[in-house]
Amino acid sequence: MKVSIVIPCYNEKTTIERIVEVVRGTSVEHREIIVVDDCSQDGTQAVLREKLSRIVDQIIYHPVNRGKGAALRSGFAAATGDIILVQDADLEYSPEDYPTLLEPLISGRADAVFGSRFMGGRPHRVLFFWHMVGNRFLTLLSNMFTNLNLTDVETGYKAFRASIIKSIEIEEDRFGVEPEIVAKLARIGCRIYEVGISYSGRTYREGKKINWKDGVRAIYAILKYNLKPRQM
Repeated sequence: MKVSIVIPCYNEKTTIERIVEVVRGTSVEHREIIVVDDCSQDGTQAVLREKLSRIVDQIIYHPVNRGKGAALRSGFAAATGDIILVQDADLEYSPEDYPTLLEPLISGRADAVFGSRFMGGRPHRVLFFWHMVGNRFLTLLSNMFTNLNLTDVETGYKAFRASIIKSIEIEEDRFGVEPEIVAKLARIGCRIYEVGISYSGRTYREGKKINWKDGVRAIYAILKYNLKPRQM
């Protein structure tokens, strides 16, 4: 199977070259790497053009900053693989976990696989308590509506059968895309698996971008996409 690795990127000058290097070094043989730059202003685009354009399959440049959801929408549309895997550009999620993330899809048991930061015995950097509390609350709220038993609805590490994720219309432009995808996968009865992954979170000084406003939007997205009337 061919795996399309979509890397949404915004102001990641210090990490984008390294993450591409690590992704290229993984054991995934049949792959394509698609970087979606969401109008970076810190020099990331220069790195992409001067150093990475020759070693990745495609780079998509957004003329204005639109958010992670919009970057994923562009990347998913461009992907040509049988499986689409989301890899953030910030090194918080390790490509070493690809075999674990991809196995349920390759074996035909799953339509979507989420990497959970809250299960399994993989290493985790110890960081923000209130982020963990907020994440668990959002996960609980999402599960109440979807009737799933996920442990990490806000995870950025996801992989899908391409035909499944391409059949879903992604409407959220920013971080509300995470619960939106879960709600829409649940509605169409997808086989969803969850696997434990390692996690090396960043501080805000190191470049972390998500904030409390994104949490409020996530609540809105959970309510919107789970309560939205089904189309006949």
